[in-house]
Amino acid sequence: MPTSLIDLAGVGMTYEAASGPVEALAGISLAVGAGEFVSLVGPSGCGKSTLLRIVAGLRPATRGTVTVAGRAVTEPIADVGMVFQAPILLKWRSILDNVLLPAELAGKDRRSHWARAQQLLEMAGLHGFGDKLPRELSGGMQQRASLCRALLLDPPLLLMDEPFGALDAMTRDDMALELLRIWGETDLERSQRKTVLFVTHSIAEAVFLSDRVVVMSPRPGRIAADLRIDLPRPRTVELRASEAFGQLSLEIFRMLTGRPVAGSVS
Repeated sequence: MPTSLIDLAGVGMTYEAASGPVEALAGISLAVGAGEFVSLVGPSGCGKSTLLRIVAGLRPATRGTVTVAGRAVTEPIADVGMVFQAPILLKWRSILDNVLLPAELAGKDRRSHWARAQQLLEMAGLHGFGDKLPRELSGGMQQRASLCRALLLDPPLLLMDEPFGALDAMTRDDMALELLRIWGETDLERSQRKTVLFVTHSIAEAVFLSDRVVVMSPRPGRIAADLRIDLPRPRTVELRASEAFGQLSLEIFRMLTGRPVAGSVS
């Protein structure tokens, strides 16, 4: 297994609600190797998004330890790109200016990042759209711009919280392929790829994208299973029609629902 970039040991999260304390996560221990693509799947409310924010340092865990690149996470970490379900683009700024925003927030000279921003937009199929406002782009194009923004400072870690959840099925498939291409599936060695922790409700999406799929239990979220996805790369649309892809998807479905698959023996 590659050297771990993310290490979680006994992580738990309890927060105070009006009705009393609520345990969101319990006993999460997980290692994510450098260059791995790992997806989290689980029922709504099981703490997937909370776990992502704990890794980013946006929320403190109430129990356990979190380390990223060998350093304990006690505050928001700098070397991370985050992509959310909504693009969250500033509506009064052009697409190019939105992509350049991380450089400005980090106090860096935006002019020195202009060429990289243009390169990312071209790589994401947005060449010629840099001067447009977000409202002039489709939802899928806005999400590509959001991904470019997350990649601007070339972070080694990408945290993605259902980034394609609001897209139509065809655009979602296109974005999955685009993400794998940007991740470097076809032209980079694992050691050169970014580490991706990806939250999704779609079993098929998780299997298609990932090296591993981590299945979480209902709240309080625990790790119910950690499956290695031994499917060939680069992934193709045709792969989804394969028996191996279907069996992995059914196995995860059964873990999530507790329902037997037709024809299986309990």
